[in-house]
Amino acid sequence: MKDEDWLAGLHPETLAIRAGTQRTAEGEHSEAIFPTSSFVFASAEEAAERFAGREAGNIYARFTNPTTRILEERLAALEGADDCITTASGMAACLTAFMGSLQAGDHIVASRSLFGTTVQLLQKILARFAVETTFVPLTDLSAWEAAIRPNTRMLFLETPSNPLTEVGDLEALARLAHAHDALLVVDNCFCTPVLQQPMRWGADLVLHSNTKYIDGQGRTLGGAVCGRRELLDGPRNFLRTAGPSLSPFNAWVQLKGVETLSLRMERHCANAADLAAWLQSLPEVEKVYYPGLPEHPQADLVHKQQRLPGGILSFVLRDGQPAAWALMDRLRIFSRTANLGDAKSTVTHPASTTHSRVSAEERQAAGIQDGLLRLSVGLEHVDDLREDLQRALADLSR
Repeated sequence: MKDEDWLAGLHPETLAIRAGTQRTAEGEHSEAIFPTSSFVFASAEEAAERFAGREAGNIYARFTNPTTRILEERLAALEGADDCITTASGMAACLTAFMGSLQAGDHIVASRSLFGTTVQLLQKILARFAVETTFVPLTDLSAWEAAIRPNTRMLFLETPSNPLTEVGDLEALARLAHAHDALLVVDNCFCTPVLQQPMRWGADLVLHSNTKYIDGQGRTLGGAVCGRRELLDGPRNFLRTAGPSLSPFNAWVQLKGVETLSLRMERHCANAADLAAWLQSLPEVEKVYYPGLPEHPQADLVHKQQRLPGGILSFVLRDGQPAAWALMDRLRIFSRTANLGDAKSTVTHPASTTHSRVSAEERQAAGIQDGLLRLSVGLEHVDDLREDLQRALADLSR
């Protein structure tokens, strides 16, 4: 029986622990780490066959390694994808998907609500290689359609978005992309495959920053590109040639993270939902952005596309940046860092950190106010997190 046969129908919690496992002759229970740069061949003929692609097998750890392969197969199983390739970071995953799928003269339509570094990659790096990007409001389907040109080859979005947790209609965007012979590429970092499977709604490629929830404890960098096998040929060749490769050790750490992903995401979501509802009641807070709130503008889509709302929320303080910075400085439990998806709760001021290289005009258009704070709600007891925020807010009013 092939692996894919017995894996069919298993729940995500089981796939996260069992998919992709390939034991060596030593019979190890935990996956092995292969910290080697190269592999030996049984003969000159075997080497030639592998390099020619006529025989499967390890060649060089820049693009073939047993440890990274297990992680790739596990993530593919969780996403419902044919295959997956892993990369050195989440941004390396974006770069690999773009450079492996596009060529000079191509055009991208992208959500305006993206991670600041992704915006920089599209605007400042890809543009140098004659790949142009038009940014549109994430939730305005007519704007997406109006922006499409004859040379549009990709529609790209994050959903939920960073940091305002807007939700894109994956099914509608997939229909639009495919009607114009373009790919729909989705950054699924906020949800992970245990909360959302974009390919189920028609996405062609799904990206991850394994650095975030996949690892789950802020230890390693990593990324992934999942999709149909034939669509990964270009990204795989880019990875093999350009080398933005995931290390075997980081792949092994992320494999251990995936094993607890479902359990962790449930706790992240429960804690975030509790804090979002509480923050709404505070006079100091002007607005709360969280997909689990009944008044979220895309609440129906959240229920349709996602199993749970996620562990990220943002809120705006009425007194702007001074209040936001003062609150951050008074928090004791929340870590002041730009990372997210950690077991430890984190707080970020997007306007001065993750989106600081985006112009003030673009930040305003994307709704990123100076008084906005993003919380990545961790696994601590929610009462302690609430009390930390409550104490810091009380200090501001003294």
